[in-house]
Amino acid sequence: MSAPQLVVHRDKELMAQAAAARLITRIVDAQAARGSASVVLTGGRNGNGLLAALGSAPARDAVDWSRLDLWWGDERYLPDGDPERNVTQAREALLDRVPLDPARVHAMPASDGPYGDDVEAAAAAYAEELAAAAGPGGGGVPAFDVLMLGVGPDTHVASLFPELPAVHETERTVVGVRGAPKPPPVRISLTLPAIRAAREVWLLAAGEDKAKAAAIALSGAGELQAPAAGARGRSRTLWLLDSAAASELPRSLYPPVTA
Repeated sequence: MSAPQLVVHRDKELMAQAAAARLITRIVDAQAARGSASVVLTGGRNGNGLLAALGSAPARDAVDWSRLDLWWGDERYLPDGDPERNVTQAREALLDRVPLDPARVHAMPASDGPYGDDVEAAAAAYAEELAAAAGPGGGGVPAFDVLMLGVGPDTHVASLFPELPAVHETERTVVGVRGAPKPPPVRISLTLPAIRAAREVWLLAAGEDKAKAAAIALSGAGELQAPAAGARGRSRTLWLLDSAAASELPRSLYPPVTA
């Protein structure tokens, strides 16, 4: 697994714009090298801010949207179209404005879908979809080009919360989550093994409320106590922060590159 690298931006708006430009470059490079690209989206204010910035980026049309697979790191197990679902927010921020192939937009199941209240069955179905995309010998998940994660004030990433059963998972790639401390309590989430299959993992944090979480995760905390500490990419782990979120970082340990 790769060691974390930091980029600290002046404010969250600049962070979103720079991250969007960086993502366009990664997608275009992947499409040039392999014909298509695979990206895992995150929700929350930073994930949606990045998507909105991407939608207005001058280089947006450099992406061949028809050759892009989109996945999600987690989802709130709510009815399809619920405004709190990550996929609903992503569609509003960007997806409905670009020519994606609908078959390549891999939304996690909704609570009013075929699995009803059985979030574990819904998670298993998403795991099967990932495994099918990975193909034989693929380890159960595609080799995502970029997997993005928001970092919560408690250091959670995706819907992996400190000390809850999901963060202990070492075998499955997707799990159902019940009793999440942040509403709604029922969710679907990729696990740390699935996250660590990505070529690059980007962790997004902006705002003073994320400063302590960033400092804890980047100061040697264990992944059970600080799930963000366990989110690493195979070739790159990139923390994208604004100055407020970076304000408590131990700079002697992780000197940030300011941008």
